[in-house]
This record gives sequence, structure tokens and C-alpha cells, in this order.
Amino acid sequence: MNILFVADPLEQFKIYKDTTFSMMREAQRRGHSVSACEPTDLGWQTGQPVTATVRDITLTGHADRWFTETPARVTPLHTFDAILMRKDPPFDAEYIYATHLLGQAEREGAKVFNKPAALRDHPEKLAVMEFQQFTSPTLVTRDPAAVRAFHAEHKDIILKPLDGMGGMGIFRVREDALNLGSITETLNKDGAETIMVQRFVPEISLGDKRILIIAGEPVPFVLARIPQGTEVRGNLAAGGKGVAQPLSDSNRKIAEAVGRALAPRGLLLIGLDVIGDYVTEINVTSPTCFQEITDQTGFDVPRRFVDALEASVDSAPR
Repeated sequence: MNILFVADPLEQFKIYKDTTFSMMREAQRRGHSVSACEPTDLGWQTGQPVTATVRDITLTGHADRWFTETPARVTPLHTFDAILMRKDPPFDAEYIYATHLLGQAEREGAKVFNKPAALRDHPEKLAVMEFQQFTSPTLVTRDPAAVRAFHAEHKDIILKPLDGMGGMGIFRVREDALNLGSITETLNKDGAETIMVQRFVPEISLGDKRILIIAGEPVPFVLARIPQGTEVRGNLAAGGKGVAQPLSDSNRKIAEAVGRALAPRGLLLIGLDVIGDYVTEINVTSPTCFQEITDQTGFDVPRRFVDALEASVDSAPR
């Protein structure tokens, strides 16, 4: 296959842990051709198909100069056998515009994973509200009074922006309500933006578990991202320690239920975040942790994913 990765700049990849890199490496190992572009490279002109300025790359196997490339070329997206949308958040207007362009490419015959419409329909924090049987008490609001009432009821809460990633902008407020008003104002920008508030889950001390769901089936190992020191966040980007663990029976049931619901909507890859037995986020834009799980357990997550990608391309309507 000819596979196009729509991603962040290649020069910014940290290949020792980057999941998109591990996908590329496994795809090339199987003989597939690998190309890359950024969302800024997408374009659409009247009377023409959606195109991108792409870089055809070859992975070298070296850490310092990990790819070589041919001169960039402009090509219609529908000429690729598969397109993987792997742009990191923020899930902002430009991201949404990119999904619209990719959606048009689909209508022209392109096969895009995850499906662009499904990316728009499942913002990563709000998506948990569909599965309230698996979530801790949660509030989505702009209203500071609603936040104060939620805190009065639950005493120990987490506040976070809807468009953050890597643990950015996450605050914990305990029973003393110290700085609750200031934190709310900062996050909701004086009522201009919606935020999420959740009851604090003490099991975070055991790790914020990333469960990977591929084609509706959970990977049998998770990465527990354990907060370090006085930090409340387990995110690896916030200094959390990643420890791979077998998927527990209770978490497997949650992941299977979420996978059954979401995979048929065009979400080939899902990163489910679970603290204890509570789902906190459903990541669909560019789920990570492939390499950490593979390195620590020997279970080849990239191989499982490319197996699913090949099967999905083969079964997609022509």
C-alpha cells in the first residue's frame, strides 16, 4: 500500500517513543510505501480533488537522521491506499477544517483512519459523557456557580480545559476550595469557554491507565502512567512514569463496551484513559503509548495495528 500520514512535522518526532513513527516503521517493514504531510499542506481548488504537498520518506533505522525523503510533490489524496490522521491536538478550528478536507477526500475515494467525521463527533473529553456508566461524576459547563455547586457536593475535584493534551491545564481543588474561583476564571476565560469538572479519583496514585483499542478489540496490556512526587497528573508529558501492566478483567469489560460502540463509527484506533474503573478520556485524534507497551511487554502493538489497518483497507468499499 501507499500510506499517507497527516501528522506534526517529522523533524519534531521523538522516535524513541513516538507512536506514529512506530506505525511508519512497521508499515515499511511490510513493504508499504510511506509518505507524510502536515494539515497545513492540504488544499482544495474548485474543479479539482483535495490535494496535499507530501514527502515520500524512507526510514533509515538510525536515530540521528531517521528518514530520507524525495522532493515534495503535490498529489490528490484519493491516490493513496490509506491515510492516517495523526495530528496531535489542540482540537481547534484548524483541526476541524482539516477533517472537512479529509472528508471531501473520502467522497473522492480516499480511505481515512480515523474517519474524519468520527474525529469531529468524538471530542476527547466530551466523548466520555456517552458512557456515563463508566465515569466518575462529571460536569461540563461555563458557569462558575455550577462549578462551585459541584465542588460543594463532591469536595475534591479536578478541573480541565476541553482542548488540552498531555495534562496541560489540569487542576485539583480539595475540600478547602483554595483558589477555586481563580482557577475557574483562568480555565473558562471568564465564561467564554466550556470546561470539564470531575470528582477526584484517588486511584490516580496507581496510575492513569492508557488502554489501546484497535478495531474494537482492546490490547491485552495497558500503560499505567503514575504521578511522581507531589504531581497529581500521570501524563508522561507531565513527568508521569509509564509502567506496562496486563489489562484487568474489569477494565477489559469497559474497553470492550466502548470498542463495540465506537469502532463501527470509523474509529480504528482509540486510546481509553481509565483511573481505577472510571473512564476519564477517550482519545481518538492521535492515541499514543505503542512503543512503551511493546518495549516493556514484548507485545507488538504496531504489528497489531497495521494488521487491522490492512484488513480495514481491504474491506472498505471500492
